[in-house]
Amino acid sequence: MATWWQNAVVYQVYPRSFQDSNGDGIGDLNGIREHLTYIRDLGATVIWLNPVYATPNADNGYDISDYQAINPEFGTMADFQALLADAHALGLRIVMDLVVNHTSDEHPWFVESRRSRDNAKRDYYIWRDPVAGHAPNQWGGGFGGSAWQWDEATGQYYLHLFATKQPDLNWENPAMRADVYAMMRWWLDAGVDGFRMDVINFISKPADLTSGASFVNGPHVHEYLQEMNQAVLAGREVMTVGETPGVTPAQALQYAGFDSGELNMVFTFQHMDLGLDREYGRWVQHPWSLVELKRIMSQWQVALHGKAWNSLYWNNHDQPRVVSRFGNDAPQWRVQSAKLLAAVLHCLQGTPYIYQGEELGMTNAYHLASIADYRDIETVNAYQELVIDQHKLTPTQMLAGMHASSRDNARTPMQWTAAANAGFTTGTPWLAVNPNHATINAAAEAADADSVLAWYRQLTALRRELPIIVEGDYELLLPDDPQVWAYRRHWQGQTLNVVANFGTEPVTREAADLPGEVVLANYPAPHGTTLRGYEVRVSLQK
Repeated sequence: MATWWQNAVVYQVYPRSFQDSNGDGIGDLNGIREHLTYIRDLGATVIWLNPVYATPNADNGYDISDYQAINPEFGTMADFQALLADAHALGLRIVMDLVVNHTSDEHPWFVESRRSRDNAKRDYYIWRDPVAGHAPNQWGGGFGGSAWQWDEATGQYYLHLFATKQPDLNWENPAMRADVYAMMRWWLDAGVDGFRMDVINFISKPADLTSGASFVNGPHVHEYLQEMNQAVLAGREVMTVGETPGVTPAQALQYAGFDSGELNMVFTFQHMDLGLDREYGRWVQHPWSLVELKRIMSQWQVALHGKAWNSLYWNNHDQPRVVSRFGNDAPQWRVQSAKLLAAVLHCLQGTPYIYQGEELGMTNAYHLASIADYRDIETVNAYQELVIDQHKLTPTQMLAGMHASSRDNARTPMQWTAAANAGFTTGTPWLAVNPNHATINAAAEAADADSVLAWYRQLTALRRELPIIVEGDYELLLPDDPQVWAYRRHWQGQTLNVVANFGTEPVTREAADLPGEVVLANYPAPHGTTLRGYEVRVSLQK
C-alpha cells in the first residue's frame, strides 16, 4: 500500500515570485493564501515552499539569519500560521525548505563564531589555518571565486561552498547538530508536513581538507541523516526529500532506500546536467540527446523500483523552464510539447513535482536583455567572472547562455492574468514579468479546455484513478530511437503504454499504435503508427 507521499503531487512555490498581496513588488505569504484553491484544483496535494525565513537575501533566502523567524518581506509568523491553517483546511500539506549545510554570515551562530577562536560557537562552522600562505585547498565557491574566505580578525579562513555570506556549518559538532534537530522539531510541532533538504549530501566534509577531496557524499553523511531521522522524523507522518547533486541510483538507495532510515526520496541531477559544458557549465549549451535522457531516467526507474522512491521533476527554481529546455517554446509547438513533457514525466513511477508556472507552459525569460535585468547571484557573478574579469566569453555568448539556463528563467513572476504585471503585483515587480503573459496566463488557460493547465489537471486526475501509475514497474522500448520515447508500466495484469514524439517532424513507429484504451492524447483521433509533431499518447490495457 503506497504511503501518502508516494501518492502525492507536489506543487513548488517560489514565494518571491508567486503573488504579491501588498503592492511592494515582492510575492508574500498572504499572496500564496489567495491561490490555495488554484493549487488544490490543479490536483496537487503538497506545497513545497522555497525558504521563507529571515535572511539578508544574498541568495534569495538560502542564506538564513534566523531559522525560526519569517522574512519580513514575506509577512509575519502569524501570516505563516494562517497559510498553514488554510492549506490544511483544503487538504493541502506544506513542506518547508530546510537549509542546514550553511547559514547566513548574519546568523547569530556565525556572528559569535567569528568573534574569537575560543568562542563557544567557533566550532559551529569550519575554520582552518592558512596552508603555505593561502587557502587550505582549491575548492571553488558555487557562485564563483574561492570557497574560502579570509577572516582578518581571527587569522583563519572559513569555508563557504556557495556565496561568501553563506558559511558552511560544521556537522562534526554534536551541539550544532542538536540545535538543528531542535529547530526541525519546532517546525514539525508547529504543523508543517516535512522538509525538502537543500544540498543535504554536502553536509559531511572530508577529514583532510588540504587534499582537494570531494565535499559531496562525505564520510559521515549517512550517519548524520540516520541520527536526524531518529532525533526528529521517526514516528511522524512527514515527507522528506533531499537535494543531492552528483548522486547515482546506487547512492540514492543509501539515502532513500525503504530500509535506509534516512530520507523518503532524493532529487537526481543527472538529467539536469545534459547539454552543459565541461568548462563553462550552464553558460555554454550543447545539444542534448533524447537517447541519453531516456537512458538516465530509465536507469532511475529500474534501479529504484521496489527498493526506493523516485522524485520526478523537469524544472525548479534553479533550472530553466522545461518547455524551453526539453520541449519547444515556439508559439506553434509550445502547448503540445509542454503537454508531452508533462505526460512522459507524470506517468513514470515516483512523486511528481510541478514548479509554479510549469502547468501553464511558462517559458524562459528572453525579455531579460542585459545583465542589468538579472537578479540571480549565480548569473551576476558568472557574468562578472567570465565576461568582465577573464574575457573568456563575449557579452553576446554569455547572454545566450543566460537566456538558455540562468536561474532567473524560473523566477520571473507567476503569470496569473493578461493585465499589467500579469496580475502578480500592483507595484513594480522585483524581476521583470515575461511579456508573453498576454497570451500565457492562468486566467486564459482556466477557461480553455485544451490548455496546458487543463492537461495538468487531467494528469493529476489520471494518477488518482489509475493505481498502476503509482505502483507499476517500468519497461523502456526503443532505447536507441533518437526521436521517440516509448515505455510500458506493468501492474496486476494491466499495462500502461506511453509513446511520445520529441520532435516537430511526424514519425512512423509500430509502438505508436497503442493497444488498449487511449486514456490521454494531446491530438484528436490518434493516427495508428504515425506520431505527429510533439504528439504523446497514453493507453491502458486491462
